Amino acid sequence: MKSYWKDNEAKKLRGDLLNLRVYTSRLLGISQDLVMHGGGNTSVKIKEKNLFGEQQDILYVKGSGWDLSTIEAEGFAPVKLSTLHQMADLEKLSDLEMVKYQRMAMTNPLAPNPSVEAILHAIIPFTFVDHTHADAVVTITNSPRGKQKIEEIYGENMLIVPYVMPGFVLAQKIHKMTRGINWDRLDGMILMNHGVFTFANDPKVSYENMISVVSKAERYLNKNGPMPLKGSKGSQDSLKIAHIRHEISKTWRMPVLAKSDNSSSSTAFSNLKNLKKICTRGPITPDHIIRTKRHPVVIGTDPKKDIQKFASDYSIYFKKHNQGDNVMLDQAPRWAILPGSGSLFFGPQLKHVNIIKDIAQHTQKAIYQAEQLGGWKPLGQKELFEMEYWSLEQAKLKKAGGGKPLQGKVALVSGAANGIGKACVEELVHEGAVVAALDIDPIIMERFTNSNVLPLKCDLTNEIQIKRALDQLISHFGGLDMVVSNAGIFPKSATIENMDAAIWEKSLAVNVSSHQKLLQACLPFLELGFDPAIVIIGSKNVPAPGPGAAAYSVAKAGLTQLGRIAAMELGEKGIRVNIIHPNAVYDTGIWTDEVLEARAKHYGLSVEEYKTNNVLKVEVKSSDVAKLAITMLGKTFSKITGAQIPIDGGNDRVI
Repeated sequence: MKSYWKDNEAKKLRGDLLNLRVYTSRLLGISQDLVMHGGGNTSVKIKEKNLFGEQQDILYVKGSGWDLSTIEAEGFAPVKLSTLHQMADLEKLSDLEMVKYQRMAMTNPLAPNPSVEAILHAIIPFTFVDHTHADAVVTITNSPRGKQKIEEIYGENMLIVPYVMPGFVLAQKIHKMTRGINWDRLDGMILMNHGVFTFANDPKVSYENMISVVSKAERYLNKNGPMPLKGSKGSQDSLKIAHIRHEISKTWRMPVLAKSDNSSSSTAFSNLKNLKKICTRGPITPDHIIRTKRHPVVIGTDPKKDIQKFASDYSIYFKKHNQGDNVMLDQAPRWAILPGSGSLFFGPQLKHVNIIKDIAQHTQKAIYQAEQLGGWKPLGQKELFEMEYWSLEQAKLKKAGGGKPLQGKVALVSGAANGIGKACVEELVHEGAVVAALDIDPIIMERFTNSNVLPLKCDLTNEIQIKRALDQLISHFGGLDMVVSNAGIFPKSATIENMDAAIWEKSLAVNVSSHQKLLQACLPFLELGFDPAIVIIGSKNVPAPGPGAAAYSVAKAGLTQLGRIAAMELGEKGIRVNIIHPNAVYDTGIWTDEVLEARAKHYGLSVEEYKTNNVLKVEVKSSDVAKLAITMLGKTFSKITGAQIPIDGGNDRVI
């Protein structure tokens, strides 16, 4: 474990205790082997004058919702130390009451809620207190004779605390254990199955004590439980992944994303002979259960059966351990292992999926290392249930608001680099979806920086490239629910008499055939989608063609006919297909200045007159078409298929 302390950086903060606390907190947050995604907490005790000039002892403790890796000064909640000491002396205090009275003791009402470990931080008689959920330490405690191993590694100067639920009961337990103790002789505290505390009056000493404690655990693991968890990269079955995501979404009762990990280490873990036995015992720490549930589901040849079994077992687990008025959470797994192929991770948003992926990867490593020490032996189900249904966590769930309309849904947009396609991608993301954005133009790889967009260079006339793009989409997001089939070109105007054969063939290839190829490749995944829908971007030229545009108009008419037939063929599979006919959308790649000027001249109009040459005298933009497309993909159109809708400001030839 590396120390990131730098004297020259810390020197700039000399005398500023709170910013020194920020500095060392971030140092801890650098390593996910110490803290992951909001885990761990830190504090500093500071003397401050109140409004009346009276000196007060204040505990600045990490606030709820803040991550140590990015925490700022405002992320620490200031709480009166005297009140926390009084609370520590109470015989009984519910966690909800604890949160309430801690908040009442804050000196800044705008600060976040203090950590649930604030009382524990208060009773530790040092200026700086650091707490992490170090993987190496907890891995050792999750093995047979874990306590004896910890004693062997650290000796008598380490306070070892049996597992107790976080919050008031833990603070009370340690308060009683340490009465009359000489704190100066302690190198730190190890909470079994939970984590590590170090402390000192100097920030560097407290931080580097943490590094030292965890390093000893890492050396022990390297000596007794080496990590040769390596192998070849697993294969990916995209259709199976989509099938699993479909069953998970049904169990969760909402669409969710799925991300694949077929790396060599994940695949090697999935190939362990006793996989099902060891991976279903429990998480590294009970804190992770809120994210990952008790354990992953192992997927065999029948994903539906395995997921239903997981849900059934969860119901049994809930009924067995529920002693209060808890309402059962959803029964869906958050993590699946595919023997020989790696893992899948699930969540309503990509950020949730990535968090679960990180935790799962650390869990795989910990399980394997603990097995080398004699076996993976985490907390029992009773203790895990208490954490999963902890009143404070239940309160958070009740306060959580709903997601955006398309949260958890996966879309594919073709011709996404510019104009209507680009606008559709942006609108889909705004509504909560994740999107694979396809385009033949390499600029697509630079168009989007949002992590919810997967940009892919793809020639949509090439079946191999389409398949490759779909495999990447499935690996990244897990399935497919919506398609905006938009890719197209507008050939140079030419009469039938003067038509170039190459222009005619290219227009048919891009404006019709590529859409058929894309839909054909997408259909197996859409059948496993959540309320699947397709929107095809047609053209006003279908109902109202003009001279000189035969190559474009005929192709778009063919595309419209393809969409109508698709609506009839796919309706019984629950897949909706609707068509939009835009007109005069000039902020697209099709409408170059040259084409725009030529068309305006053909009608004897200026460019500006041509842009608003409709009944309403309005300009139709790409964003307008995108909003209509997203509406047609959503619930409003849940009972509509085969529709053709113009968006043209009112075209007198169509009307």
